Amino acid sequence: MNDRLRRLPTYPMEQLAGWKRDLEARGQRVFDFGTGDPREPTPAILRQALAAAIEPVSQYPPTAGTAALRAAVAGYLQRRFGQTVDPATEVLATFGSKEALFHLPMTFVQVPSEKDLVLYGEPAYPVYEIGALFAEAWTYAVPLSLSNGYAMDPDLVPAPVLRRAAVVFLNYPHNPTGFLLPDALFRRWVELREEYGFVLVADECYVDLGYDGQRPRSLLEFGRKGCLVVHSLSKRSGMTGYRSGFVAGDAELIATYRRFRASMGTAPQEFVQAAAALAWTEPSHVEQRLAVFAEKRRVLMELCARRRLRVHGSQAGLYLWVEVPEGQNDVGYAARLREVGILVAPGSFFGGGQERFVRLALVPTADECRAAAAAWPE
Repeated sequence: MNDRLRRLPTYPMEQLAGWKRDLEARGQRVFDFGTGDPREPTPAILRQALAAAIEPVSQYPPTAGTAALRAAVAGYLQRRFGQTVDPATEVLATFGSKEALFHLPMTFVQVPSEKDLVLYGEPAYPVYEIGALFAEAWTYAVPLSLSNGYAMDPDLVPAPVLRRAAVVFLNYPHNPTGFLLPDALFRRWVELREEYGFVLVADECYVDLGYDGQRPRSLLEFGRKGCLVVHSLSKRSGMTGYRSGFVAGDAELIATYRRFRASMGTAPQEFVQAAAALAWTEPSHVEQRLAVFAEKRRVLMELCARRRLRVHGSQAGLYLWVEVPEGQNDVGYAARLREVGILVAPGSFFGGGQERFVRLALVPTADECRAAAAAWPE
C-alpha cells in the first residue's frame, strides 16, 4: 500500500456514519448535524424531469455532458455572475464536485517536476489533500484561523511554495466555516496565478447559499486564464444522490481535462443530465431551499445564543462553525452531545488547530432542529 495514503486518518464522514450507527443501534433518536446531506426532498420538478428522460434502452452517457446541459450551465453563469462562457469549449459535466476535485491534481500535476505541489487552505474539505496524495503530488496547507478570518491570503504562503505550486484550491463559501473570501484576495490570487503559472481552482459548490443578503462571488468574475470553477447541484438543488456538477473556465484547461474524462468513467447518466439542465435553468426551487436552510440556521443561531455558544463565519453555505464552551475541546464536546443523540463534526476532522470548534450541518428538518434545540445540554 502507498505509505503516504496509509498515514491518512479515517475519512471524517465515515467516522460520523459510524457514530450514527452506534446511536441508532441503542435505540437513540438521532439529530444528525454531521455529514452535509440535507433531509429535504429533491424538488418534484427535478424528479419528474429525471423520470421523463429515462429511455427504454440504457446507453453510455456523453462524457462531456449533453449540449442541453452545457448550455444550461452557460446560462446560469451568465445570469448569476454576468460571465459569458462557451458551452462547447469552456464547460464540462461532472459526477458531482468531489470526483472532479479529486481528479484535477492527477491531470495537472507532473511528478517529479519543479511544480509538483498542491496548495489549499486548512481547515478544509479532505478531498483536496486526498486527491493530491493519489496523484503522488506534495501538499502545502495554508493555516486558516479566526485571526485571519479563515481567508486564504497569499501573503501567508512563502514565495518558494508558490513557485512550486501546480494547483491551488480556493473554497469559498468555505467548508467548514462559512466564511467568504474578500474580493481583494480573489484579485490577488489571479495576479499570482499569472506570475507563477499554477492552475487556480475554485470549489464553489455553496456559492448559491448566502444568508442575510450575502451573494458570494465566483472566481470567474476575477479571471479566466488558468482558472477553473467547480460547481455542484448536491445542496442547492437537493441532488446529492444523483451526483451532478460541472467544471468551467479556461478553454485550454478544459480541453486538457476533457481529453481524460472518458478514461475516468464518471459522466452522469443522461437522465440525470436532463434533470441537471433544468436545475441550472429554474431558480425558484433554489430560492425555496435557501429559505428552508435559512430557517434552520435561524433556529440554531438562536439556540447558540441561549447556550452562550459563539458562532463564527457561517455567512454562507450549509454549516455553522461553533466555538465549544470554555475548558472543553471539539472531540469531548461532540461526545457529550452524542449522549443525547446530537451528532456534530469535531473541528479537528478538517485540520489541525481547530480543536475549539464543531461544525453543524443544516441537515435535519426545521422541526428536527427545533427538537434538537430543546434537547441540547446546558
